[in-house]
Formats: sequence, C-alpha cells, structure tokens
Amino acid sequence: MKWFENLEEVMEHYTSTGGFLTSSFDGKINTMTVSWGFIGYLWNKPVIIALVRPQRYTKEFLDKSESFTLSVPFGELKKELGTCGSKSGRDIDKSEVVNFVKAKSVDDYIVDGCDAYFECKQILDFQVDKGLIAQNILDTVYPADDLHYIYVGEIVERY
Repeated sequence: MKWFENLEEVMEHYTSTGGFLTSSFDGKINTMTVSWGFIGYLWNKPVIIALVRPQRYTKEFLDKSESFTLSVPFGELKKELGTCGSKSGRDIDKSEVVNFVKAKSVDDYIVDGCDAYFECKQILDFQVDKGLIAQNILDTVYPADDLHYIYVGEIVERY
C-alpha cells in the first residue's frame, strides 16, 4: 500500500483547516478537530502521532480504545470542523454534527465525506515531559500547564 501517496495535499489541508481525530469505546463515539501531529515512519512502521490535551473528552476515548482514525476533508466540512473543534462531546452529540461510518480495518469509525482516511492501531501513548521542552514553547503553548498527551498509531489502512 502507498501509505503516503498524496501526503503533501493531505498535510496542506490537515495543518490549515484540520482533520477529525475519532475514537470509540463502549458503543460511544467521539471526534475532535486536530491540526497538530505527525505522519511518517517510526520503528519501520507508518504512523500517525496525534496530540491531545488532558482536558479533552477525546482523551478519555483514546485511553479506553486500542485504535483511532484520522479523517481529513479537502475543503468540505469546514463548519463541522469548527463545531467539533470548539464544542466538547461532553456537551453535544457529535453524531448530530458529522456522519460516522464504521472503519474498514479497526474497531472504530471514520467521518463520512472526507477525502483522506487513516485507520490506526494504538502502539504508544505518553504525556509530554515538561522538563524536555524549551521554555519559550512552555510559555506560549502551555501557559496553563496542560501538556499534551501523545498517541502513536500504526497506520493499518489508508484510503
């Protein structure tokens, strides 16, 4: 499989307008808008590295799941990205904002209507170590001391 075919176009949309990071457990599904992360190779595996702040509802899903998906729209779904990035799944049902469809290879869901999909099996998660970050980044990105958790997922399906 060509894991990174058209990756430049995917990253252009992912970093400018965002993508949907989705996870599920116990029959519940949640998604949030993300635009920070990494797609590449780690340990000879194609991976996505997603960053999630500790207060995000999606973190609870990721912590209880063995997988996640990244769905990236190329110009459509801007309103939905805005809503999923500004409203918590604790307060609204995200399935009323986007249409979830069962993923092909992981026990999870994708957001219908996107142009690029990555299905991932979680292989590592950890919280960023404050002692390893430059002070100027701590000052600008983490003034509330809410350091991201990093979720590494092996890409098992890409379409």
